[in-house]
Amino acid sequence: MALIVFDCVSKAYSGQTALHDFSLTVEPGQRVAILGPSGCGKTTVLRLLAGFIAPDAGTISIDGQVVAKNGKILQQPEQRHIGMVFQDLALWPHLTVAGNLEFGLKAQGISKSERIQRINGILQLVEMDTYLRTRPAQLSGGQQQRVALARALVLRPKALLMDEPLSNLDEELNQHLRGELLRLHAQLGFTLLYVTHDRAEAVEIGTCVVRMRQGSIERIVSTEELKSR
Repeated sequence: MALIVFDCVSKAYSGQTALHDFSLTVEPGQRVAILGPSGCGKTTVLRLLAGFIAPDAGTISIDGQVVAKNGKILQQPEQRHIGMVFQDLALWPHLTVAGNLEFGLKAQGISKSERIQRINGILQLVEMDTYLRTRPAQLSGGQQQRVALARALVLRPKALLMDEPLSNLDEELNQHLRGELLRLHAQLGFTLLYVTHDRAEAVEIGTCVVRMRQGSIERIVSTEELKSR
């Protein structure tokens, strides 16, 4: 069964169309890169899926359950088990690395012993386990990216949403973290929706690329097909 289904979804802001008749099916474990220029509706797709906004029309389903439909949010963000890494990372500056990861686990009612186990495990995977007591301001840009990714993955989400997370990094670090993301996906098998305006990034990270323009899907193509061109 498909994990995520957008069925004829439309969304407008102040009369300006952001998405029009958007339909997309995502299978469990799939890596979907959403590619397009600024203002084409990429981020709106993620915000709708996360539950931050409601579609004006159409239906969104997660794991076989309708979570939003025709202007109504039927399942709140915290009930959807969706992880998100924002472009600005949104790490809490007053909390340590461990505190940033623990916040969501506490909200889920996870026991202290399991919180410690999960935090230590995921920080080892992203090679940040020696920075438990460090605050975000003391970390490099790449280290902050790893913490933001760990904070999303420690909750064991059904899907991970990433909104141009590497766009502010230099090319060398960008390339390195792409590889790290693929390594983590191979180990953990999470479903990924990755928004980018960079074709090379989309081709490397996605198993398929959804090309968007002016709020609509222009084409869905496998990355194998793109690489062969």
